[in-house]
Amino acid sequence: MVNCGCGLLTANQEPVPLKSVDVEVAVRDHVATVSATLLYENGEQSPIEAVFIFPLPGDAAVCHFSAKIGQSEVVAEVREKQKAREEYDDALSSGQQAFLLEESEQSPDVFSLSVGSLPPGESASIRLEYVTELAVQADDGLRFCLPAVLNPRYQPRGEDGGGGTLSCGPGTSVPASLVPYSLTLSASVCSPRPIDKVESNCSLDPVQYLDQQQTRATVKLASGHKFDRDVELLLYYKDAHLPTAVVEAGRPSATPGSLMGDPVVMLSLYPEFSPLAMSSMTKSGEFLFVIDRSGSMDCPMGTAGPSQMRIDSAKETLLLLLKSLPIGCHFNIYSFGSSYTHIFPNSVVYSQKTMDEALKEIKGMKANMGGTEILQPLKHIFKQPCIPSQPRQLFVFTDGEVCNTKAVIDEVKRNAGSHRCFSFGIGEGASTALINGLAKEGGGHAQFISGADRMQPKVMQSLRYALQPAVVDISVTWDSWGDAEGCVTVKYSLAGQPTQNQLRFSLQPTEDTGLTAHRLGARALICSLEAESKEQGDQSDGVKAKEKAIEVSIQSGVSSSLTAFIAVNKGSGEAVQGPLLRRHVHGKGQELLSFM
Repeated sequence: MVNCGCGLLTANQEPVPLKSVDVEVAVRDHVATVSATLLYENGEQSPIEAVFIFPLPGDAAVCHFSAKIGQSEVVAEVREKQKAREEYDDALSSGQQAFLLEESEQSPDVFSLSVGSLPPGESASIRLEYVTELAVQADDGLRFCLPAVLNPRYQPRGEDGGGGTLSCGPGTSVPASLVPYSLTLSASVCSPRPIDKVESNCSLDPVQYLDQQQTRATVKLASGHKFDRDVELLLYYKDAHLPTAVVEAGRPSATPGSLMGDPVVMLSLYPEFSPLAMSSMTKSGEFLFVIDRSGSMDCPMGTAGPSQMRIDSAKETLLLLLKSLPIGCHFNIYSFGSSYTHIFPNSVVYSQKTMDEALKEIKGMKANMGGTEILQPLKHIFKQPCIPSQPRQLFVFTDGEVCNTKAVIDEVKRNAGSHRCFSFGIGEGASTALINGLAKEGGGHAQFISGADRMQPKVMQSLRYALQPAVVDISVTWDSWGDAEGCVTVKYSLAGQPTQNQLRFSLQPTEDTGLTAHRLGARALICSLEAESKEQGDQSDGVKAKEKAIEVSIQSGVSSSLTAFIAVNKGSGEAVQGPLLRRHVHGKGQELLSFM
């Protein structure tokens, strides 16, 4: 059973030396740039090293990391990971202040920040910045989420030579009300189309529109917010399906012809399909439901007061989907924890009899199957032969508490030609890397369910997607007329109906983009190279891909699993005096974190 408490204490029962977190979000159309400033203060009698574990969106491009101590500011640089660690250790050994920011090698949505040799009574202001795309919701809204919790990740048996264990820190959980730091959040929104409204699961100050066209606006989190839940912003644009393009100039100091040196174009296209194509629902399919019944699913959905248990939410979601399947399709239900089971030996025809049998089994499901080992049931499913004329649709329900995220996603990617994968993140703190990665590589759709209020439309949207035919024959053509105007044409076919969207745009670079598109492009390239490196291993192509990923990461200043941000404050050159105390800033159970 997983301890589901919240809050943070150090290993020696000392308060976390984090005092405040200030977050600024700049949304430009479908992309957000997030800047977070964390203020640390050492109230102890000796210098400390604080190790802080926190979540970020799995597709985030972390592109800036700096630290300010007194009047001195140091900006971190990207280094190959082992070299960065050695430089950090050398700095601490010599009594210098140092800061190290690393991405987890197992999951791209987990980062660790080491704040080293902070003298007694001294403060350090840490600033990091990342860029991320915003996911489209069932009601056409764009979702931005600032996670408040990072669920402990389960390490499957056989990995790293051990049995199944929770990857938890040495801290102790305390009530969220005792967390000694504050959060402020402000967001600015800019779009070529008018902003209709901004909603949140937290209290907001009124939206302030900055122009008559309502294409620019600001909004703030209401004062007094307790960071005891994920902060979710939902942005709604008028003319949501109108395509837009942004031209971004390259970095002046970058090498011409390189990714960061040349201009790039970012196209935002959210197509609106014809009613005829959308109504062409299939009556066939093999629907496989995979539900997480590990011990962590016996935790509450959220941390702010009483809430439904995750396993109960997953069961409700599964029941809703099961009762909505078309008669005559095939289905089966898998449960997994430390092992896995399935209700029927093989997929069965959906009928009143088989549905009643499945409903009886679902009602008796409990979160009593141990650890979170999702890889083995997926491998079993992919080994089963597909049923002719019954497209395989996979629905996965999990809180995402696994350490081997990349291995799970790779398995789905290898089998993407035989199925589509729809994923549901259950509860706050669900791994964005796992949930989004499953859907992206499986050609499906991801949903995050943190409460019952918006569950039904999300569930039914995913089922509609699964029943609809897939978009095929996709092509993108770029043209330009001199130096003034460009044109992009996107062609595709849905339900036998060929369709195209065309957009003409100015080639004049947009001012003040902050290299957003370049950084997203760099992150996508790095992820592709990392996957190629892992697939090829020690072969020549694998080594070249790894070297290229490190090169792109360093040149673009965007993080990767192979690199790290390192900053050393040499200051006056005087060593920090006293024994160095290590403080782990994360809890044993569901962890309330300082900003993401």
